[in-house]
Amino acid sequence: MFKALKSKNFKLFFYGQSVSVIGTWLQKTAVSWMVYSVTGSVFLLGLATFLSMIPSLFLAPLAGSIIGRYDKHRAMILLQSLAMLQAGALALMIYLKIYNINFILALSLIQGIINSFDMTCRQTMMIDIVDNKEDLPNAVALNSTLNNFARIAGPALAGIILHNYGEDICFIGNFLSYIPVLISLLMMKITPHIKATEKMKMYDDFIEGLDYVRKETEMAKMLLMLMCSSLFVISFNTLMPVFAKDIFSGNAQTFSWFESAAGIGSILSAIYLANLKKADNMGKIMIAASLLLGFSIIILAYSNSLTVALICMALSGVGMMAQTSSINIYIQTQSTVNMRSRSISYYLMAYQGMIPVGSLIIGYVSHIIGTRNTVAIQGIICILSVIVYVYYKRHSSEEELESCQVQFRNSKESGI
Repeated sequence: MFKALKSKNFKLFFYGQSVSVIGTWLQKTAVSWMVYSVTGSVFLLGLATFLSMIPSLFLAPLAGSIIGRYDKHRAMILLQSLAMLQAGALALMIYLKIYNINFILALSLIQGIINSFDMTCRQTMMIDIVDNKEDLPNAVALNSTLNNFARIAGPALAGIILHNYGEDICFIGNFLSYIPVLISLLMMKITPHIKATEKMKMYDDFIEGLDYVRKETEMAKMLLMLMCSSLFVISFNTLMPVFAKDIFSGNAQTFSWFESAAGIGSILSAIYLANLKKADNMGKIMIAASLLLGFSIIILAYSNSLTVALICMALSGVGMMAQTSSINIYIQTQSTVNMRSRSISYYLMAYQGMIPVGSLIIGYVSHIIGTRNTVAIQGIICILSVIVYVYYKRHSSEEELESCQVQFRNSKESGI
């Protein structure tokens, strides 16, 4: 399971991130709880998530082009430093008791802009810090395991801190968590990147990347599946403060249980992926995971038992993690070297970029038809998207088989 840690650079990256991602979840949990507690608005809760993620929809292709041309190691140091400054500004504001929702939303937008470049750089750099390229799928899965462990520890720790000490400690904790990351990045020894000599052409790079993904039909279908899931399904997480506070009459700690339950499911899924010997059958794993995600959130939507709801959250975490990571692993392992950064940027565009749009839609729809009905519809959409994916996958396979048969007959006739 830990074979990728044999690479010194990846080990440094892994250990540094293990502290930082817990800080990230501290801040994320605290922001969600604070925005909903201060405003009581589901719409503003969705808007905060929207602003922190929407830049990926527009900036991911630009990030893919830029990151592919410059030194990814230096770029990571710069981006992590900027993220630390953003976290420091938010920590200072809350420490001074300035609960200005406009400032909080503005800082969420700045965080989103930084993350749109940081996520692309982080994923693209993975192949440079793993010595044995066969360990790349394991590195991707381990990184996901780390993120999902933080998803358990972060919200659980945030629930304790919010209840006993207040929001400012969560934000200060996130600010300090960037120190180990920067130290680990500075300790890495990576072969300097050869700077691209040709001038960057944003539009041409974008079209070239789209053509590549379109020709890689399996990759294109996976990305469309992920786009649908991110837009209409995964955003159900945005409504978890409503489930915790209103439906189950809980507090900040109850909300942290929902986040941690999803994290437990995600880490179990990540451990399974990390133990895979080969990066085969990613399509089948994605289909099974998507079905599990759909059914679990339908049950969650109408559950009256907190225990059942938390179990469903854990199962949804398994589904979400396996769905997104299987697609990520497929892209990381199947993309050509010169197209990897752009392929990953489209992955982030379909994943990170669509979630905020979905969060905004879900926040609005829940006002009209209610939180439970909204989440149930999201589960149904998830299952329907799997049916459509399987149908077109089989249809394209049949067309390829017929094409091969025609070519075989033509070659046979020509031989005769």
